Amino acid sequence: MTTLKDRLYRGPRRSEAEPLARAAENQAAQSPTLSLFVLVATVGVLAYTLFLFNPGNRGDWLPYSLVIIAEVVLVSQALVSMWTILAGGQDPRGFTFHHTQERLFDGAMTDRLGAADSPQYWPMYIGDKRVAVDVFITVYGEDLEKVRATAVAALAIRGEHTTWILDDGKSDEVRELAAGLGVNYIRRLSGNGAKAGNINHAMTLAKGGFFAIFDADFVPKPDFLYETIPFFIDDNVAFVQTPQAYGNMTNLVSRGAGFMQSVFYRFIQPGRNRFNAAFCVGTNVVFRRAAVQDIGGMNTDSKSEDVWTSLELHERGWRSIYIPVTLAVGDAPETVEDYTKQQMRWASGGFEILMQRNPLSPRTRLTLDQRLQYTVTATHYFAGITPFLLLMVPPLEIFFDLRPVNLTVTPLTWFLFYAGFYGLQMLLAFHTMGSFRLETLVLATVSFPIYVAALVNVFSGREQKWHVTGGGGRRSSPFNFMIPQVMIFVFLFLTSLVAIAKDVEHQTLTLATAWNVTNTIVIGVFIAAAFRESHRAKAAIRRARRPLRVTARPIETGPTLVTAGSQRHADASVFETQPAPASELTERRTP
Repeated sequence: MTTLKDRLYRGPRRSEAEPLARAAENQAAQSPTLSLFVLVATVGVLAYTLFLFNPGNRGDWLPYSLVIIAEVVLVSQALVSMWTILAGGQDPRGFTFHHTQERLFDGAMTDRLGAADSPQYWPMYIGDKRVAVDVFITVYGEDLEKVRATAVAALAIRGEHTTWILDDGKSDEVRELAAGLGVNYIRRLSGNGAKAGNINHAMTLAKGGFFAIFDADFVPKPDFLYETIPFFIDDNVAFVQTPQAYGNMTNLVSRGAGFMQSVFYRFIQPGRNRFNAAFCVGTNVVFRRAAVQDIGGMNTDSKSEDVWTSLELHERGWRSIYIPVTLAVGDAPETVEDYTKQQMRWASGGFEILMQRNPLSPRTRLTLDQRLQYTVTATHYFAGITPFLLLMVPPLEIFFDLRPVNLTVTPLTWFLFYAGFYGLQMLLAFHTMGSFRLETLVLATVSFPIYVAALVNVFSGREQKWHVTGGGGRRSSPFNFMIPQVMIFVFLFLTSLVAIAKDVEHQTLTLATAWNVTNTIVIGVFIAAAFRESHRAKAAIRRARRPLRVTARPIETGPTLVTAGSQRHADASVFETQPAPASELTERRTP
């Protein structure tokens, strides 16, 4: 016989495959085989480094310098990343977490015996204290159906909570949607502070002790609060972050953008738990209200408010938790425009940290481990600039006969050391992700103009306009956002023709030719994807311009559809207000 308590803890029915998938997701960073792969790859990195710095292997100064600069950045990032991955074997969910999670819904048995069939209304308890949770859905022009899907899923999250739509897009359609679903709606008259300002303003109206944040296109799973809230039994925990996972891996851009993040979320972030340096990624996260108030609210001085807020919380001594459990699924950028704007925003945030709050500065109140991890975060996008330096090495040999390594070094010797660096990392990707994705290689190669522009913007103090991923509105041609890539492709293509002609004349295939042709093909794949995207966009415009054919049909009446949660939230409120004074959040204190 099934008891009420059994029904409470069972929650939504899951397939047999889901617990297995979740177990694999949790244990990915704790695999002994992974540790072995990382150690072997580290040996390969060190061997390649010694090969490059061997004076006897040095070639002409210009291409050699380009290779050294690029590889030093890449090797440094690789070594710290591997060290971080090796630190990821510790599960943050200890006895205290499991004990709290087991009793999270105990109050539902005594307070609401009839609530077992409505898990979204079960009161939650941490220890003997009842928990008040607000769920914020940040909206800024996203497609209405995406907002609807996220709002409906947010209402269905297990555990008593209040759902809010924070609409900085000032859309009457979104307001009507919120009213129909029974969701609280907030619209500011000013957009100051972008997403962070939107959240800070909502905190003056929503008074829960904890608040979760979801971007409009990230649909949460019912167990989101069940898997995150128990961590707050530790009074020093400021936020609990979960991964970004994507459900729209439909083209080269979305697949490449999604897979580029996979290693970070599956292996890097878990390792950062060991150093209390896992940072917020802006969505799929729960914050303790008191922690955010302690630093004067979400940071509004940067478009990368998530990393900056995390940095300030860590400086104040707060603790962060990351769990590698997919509890919300969203959209990766599907177009060149969306990808460019996303990467520009992320890179700008990293460079801002480096130039405005250098983690290595003695004035920064972080532990040694945290300094190193934030330095890697701040310098990460320098690694994205290095492909440009390496792209220029083969043309120097083809046109000017300048080589990065000594002529006595055979192509086979160079290739073996090179494979020790890159090949072992590809094998590591095969082991951890199941495959090495061509889309990842393509985007990693062609993104350098974005990161160069971000660096220039930050250095010059140019304001970075806020953009959402996958926002609505009329799309520009993808080629408006990839002029440097097109110019590089043309240059490499012509260089390849020259190189092939020279090799035919000398009846030999040189490494420079093979390298340059490979680079040309990789960028050419991106150009081809842009042509397909442009063709699809033009076809969609033509379809939209076609006149609709209206056929008269009798109107059929049917049963009225009542959206889940609408009756319960019939008293949901609409707020259209001026931004609240900063004093209502508490003044920002200097760490």
